[in-house]
Amino acid sequence: QVQLVESGGGLVQPGGSLRLSCVVSGSFFRINSMGWHRQAPGKERELVAIISSDGVANYYVDSVKGRFTISRDNAKNTVYLQMNSLKPEDTAVYDCYAYVLGVAYRGQGTQVTVSS
Repeated sequence: QVQLVESGGGLVQPGGSLRLSCVVSGSFFRINSMGWHRQAPGKERELVAIISSDGVANYYVDSVKGRFTISRDNAKNTVYLQMNSLKPEDTAVYDCYAYVLGVAYRGQGTQVTVSS
């Protein structure tokens, strides 16, 4: 079984920063691509960022380009999302995912609220 646990969410003022972490645990040999989604109240879930197994950032949704950075530490089975210059419209539940042997596993999510 593979489990993902996110941390690092919280309340931050506009213009502030947060770093989300997602630790993958369980029985597996290798994690392939990893990434983050988010879902804001009343909106559809959207893909925020993807990073490949070798650590190359493959994708960012347009609304976060230049502000968010995805990275991973394969030795720690962890993916990060550094979020800078946060805006109220970034408020959402953020969840991570990881592909292991072609199966996508997903965490339960962490709340990010950007408000003054």
